[in-house]
Amino acid sequence: MLRNSKLLTRAAPALIGLAIAGAAYASGGSDGNQGSSLCEIKASASGSMVSLSGVFVADGAISGSYRFQVTSVGGSGNTNIRQGGGFSAGAGEEVTLGSVMLGGYGAQYDASLEITAGGETFTCSERVGASI
Repeated sequence: MLRNSKLLTRAAPALIGLAIAGAAYASGGSDGNQGSSLCEIKASASGSMVSLSGVFVADGAISGSYRFQVTSVGGSGNTNIRQGGGFSAGAGEEVTLGSVMLGGYGAQYDASLEITAGGETFTCSERVGASI
């Protein structure tokens, strides 16, 4: 029994990470057009820091523009980061569109990625906090 509880204690952070990734995946998509393109916010923890990245995987070769925004939610301090620009991607290629590293100790952040390409707008967002 003790052995299983140690395994669960070690597996819990990985399971939380999978839950966050699943939630970000589920929130991805286009405004009314559900193609196979994927918009996702990826989050990972390293010590007391949190890394957030906006990721897009296109179902075909595409070019367009993006806006990646991260803002703090509650707590002390104020974070308001905006990144954007143009991009191009091949079919099935995963491209990172914006990336930040922030203090993660007890902080919560709202991250959003908006992509305009091929006449469509894809959006995804995620609240990331101390639970990573």
